Amino acid sequence: MPTFIYTAKNNKGESRRGEMEGENKRLIAEALRAEGFFVTAMDEKKEAKKNKKASWIKIFSGVSLKDRMMFARHLGVMLSSGLSLPKALRVISSQTKNKKFRQILIDLEADIKMGSNLADSLEKYPVFDELSVNMIRVGEMGGNMEEVLGLLADQLEKEHKLLSKVRGAMYYPSVILIVMVVVGIAMMTYVVPKLTTIFEDIKTGLPWSTQMIITTSKYMSGHQLTVLFGTIGAALFLIVFFRTPAGKRSSSFIFSRLPMIKNVVSKVNNARFARIYSSLTRSGVSVVESLKIISRTLTNNAYQKAFREISEEVQRGKSLHEELAKYPRLFPVLTIQMVEVGEETGKTVDVLVNLANFYEDEIDQVTKNLSSIIEPVLMVIIGSAVGFFAISMILPMYSVMENM
Repeated sequence: MPTFIYTAKNNKGESRRGEMEGENKRLIAEALRAEGFFVTAMDEKKEAKKNKKASWIKIFSGVSLKDRMMFARHLGVMLSSGLSLPKALRVISSQTKNKKFRQILIDLEADIKMGSNLADSLEKYPVFDELSVNMIRVGEMGGNMEEVLGLLADQLEKEHKLLSKVRGAMYYPSVILIVMVVVGIAMMTYVVPKLTTIFEDIKTGLPWSTQMIITTSKYMSGHQLTVLFGTIGAALFLIVFFRTPAGKRSSSFIFSRLPMIKNVVSKVNNARFARIYSSLTRSGVSVVESLKIISRTLTNNAYQKAFREISEEVQRGKSLHEELAKYPRLFPVLTIQMVEVGEETGKTVDVLVNLANFYEDEIDQVTKNLSSIIEPVLMVIIGSAVGFFAISMILPMYSVMENM
């Protein structure tokens, strides 16, 4: 059944924009008329041609969030200055340093010149997320493209800052763990084999931990290429795996349950929900469609599933804050109460903007303290590893010396 994108107004002058499935435009118009709305514009949503390699292109897209943010910002400024869309795309592509993104912009310009609209053209390229595509589509339908591009640029900028804070907090522990792995491999490959010569003439049995380290060291020193390529292959596999749907589900499950991380995950997803929802509804997207887009935009699997279910219930007439309250593990009381206040006062957009600002400030504070929180844990892990090695290798050496 085809999907139609519509804009409609009621007798009070209130506008509604959204998508609806139906056999034809007449049935869609009748359904909206039954709700008191009269169609002012309607087009069938065109299905974008999907590239068979789209999922892998997205994994290795090479187009950063910052690139997309600057694209939205510059395009909005150029259109408001009176440049045509093809001309604006040409100027942006000539100034873009990213070769892959430059080629995408050149292809977009060609599509626009052939009569395609911008939203449908963007949908062909997996580097543009559904949030960007839908906001631009609404801007094209409502004739306020410059305003919508400004909102989109602000949204992407806030998201970029948010993710940068979280990633920045994880750099320190990541570097420490990588160094631990490298040093461990070097010790097992080059240092331990020299120490094992001391135990060769010992007739008494060695502790099980010492035997385990010696056996592992012999294998690693005798198969250095296997260890090298195996380590590199495992690292690449994990990088690719955690960018696939199955990997994202696994990481969502793990991170949402780690004692120190789950609080950050909750704040990040609630901040993104508040920011994206306010941006979409302000640009004219319907409530139900906004929730559906959020369910496909958030990367945490638990939140995706929750918003899919919430959108279905809201479409049946339930209030948003009541549905959020059914997921107390995902949505704090503050989020539920603020949404309720917004629904009662009719100022949901303003309330959620304030809520997003609050959570982003909280994340800023948490990420600043995260390194100091993680540091003791890393020290315990490093100390345990060093202690295990010392007990396994050095104490038997002292025993040998005493028996000599």
